[in-house]
Amino acid sequence: MTRHAVGTDARTEFLDITPLVKAAITASDVTEGTCVVYCPHTTAAVTIQENADPDVPRDLLMWLNRLVPKDVPGFKHAEGNSDAHLKASLIGSSVTVLVEKGAPVLGTWQGVFFCEFDGPRDREVWVTVRG
Repeated sequence: MTRHAVGTDARTEFLDITPLVKAAITASDVTEGTCVVYCPHTTAAVTIQENADPDVPRDLLMWLNRLVPKDVPGFKHAEGNSDAHLKASLIGSSVTVLVEKGAPVLGTWQGVFFCEFDGPRDREVWVTVRG
């Protein structure tokens, strides 16, 4: 397993980490297998989504922020980031990518994204590749 630093600049944002995933697969020397990308944070997530049009992650963030706004009356969590915990749970903490011929198997428009919901912060993504 390798740990990769990910820095975020906004409270909510999607960062395309596909190059990081590709580099981890290349470094592993695995040609056929799986790659798991894991987020060890309770207010962030990872997902596979379109990375060709930057409006797609922007639209996703817009709707997540509408679906779960930051300041909802009744949130009890003392840190004031209950919305971030909910968004992270909705998206999920990991994705699995198939590896074939030493490269990630992703659709034409797909990329792997780190999803920040309580930034800006210094974060990590953990990646493991198995043959």
